[in-house]
Amino acid sequence: MIRNVLSIAGSDPSGGAGIQADLKAFSARGVYGMAVVTALTAQNTQGVSGVHLVPPQFVADQINAVFADVRVDAVKIGMIANAGIAEAVAAALSAAPADRRAIPIVIDPVMIAKGGAALLAPEAVDVLTRRLLPLATLLTPNLPEAAALLHQPVATNRAEMAAQAEQLRALGPGAVLVKGGHLDSDESPDVLATADGLHWFEASRVPTKNTHGTGCTLSSALAAELAKGAAVQEAVAIAKEYLAGAVAAAGNLSVGSGHGPVQHFHALWKHGD
Repeated sequence: MIRNVLSIAGSDPSGGAGIQADLKAFSARGVYGMAVVTALTAQNTQGVSGVHLVPPQFVADQINAVFADVRVDAVKIGMIANAGIAEAVAAALSAAPADRRAIPIVIDPVMIAKGGAALLAPEAVDVLTRRLLPLATLLTPNLPEAAALLHQPVATNRAEMAAQAEQLRALGPGAVLVKGGHLDSDESPDVLATADGLHWFEASRVPTKNTHGTGCTLSSALAAELAKGAAVQEAVAIAKEYLAGAVAAAGNLSVGSGHGPVQHFHALWKHGD
């Protein structure tokens, strides 16, 4: 059976991040992708120049329309932008039949764009923490996002990463994957905090500027693997291997002059000269 996975996120017209990246990652991982749009952005590989938010009730209407007709096997939540949208998403996913609440949910707490633009209003952090994190099967913050959720300084070493992962899991998610890509190191380790303890995933840093949408892509790949029945630790291992291949093949694309996208279909496309 082909699994169905829903992304609740913002749109990136340049195709490298947001729902566009999510749908590409879903397809690459062998699941059927669907998307609820929370925000329209004007952006490209050089940055975000504008954001137009979808009214919270219409975000909820989109979610309810999908669930009313389609079996949803996992949900990925990305950009939610403000407190109203966060409340609407939480209500739609929790005030529902029990089978809806049992679906795996991956939350990628999108807060800051690659170019530095804020993508989450400060007042929304509390709603995200209080209403959405307890619904999450897996939370996937990078180091600045983890720090912002905890109102702490950004972690600078493995011990601080591990401590913040455990503190975030205490807020309600079933598991937390803190991504170490922002560490000042040749290595890029991630730490997964679960009920069974801490699990480290090691990776060397890839020397490339083509990292637009890596967080979206990883969280979507994770949702796809959870939809297919993988346990969290197994899903992380599979999704990280997929993302590593997508980043390594990013140079085969020629998209924009800034932070280019990863190659979501690296295992499917044959690249010529």
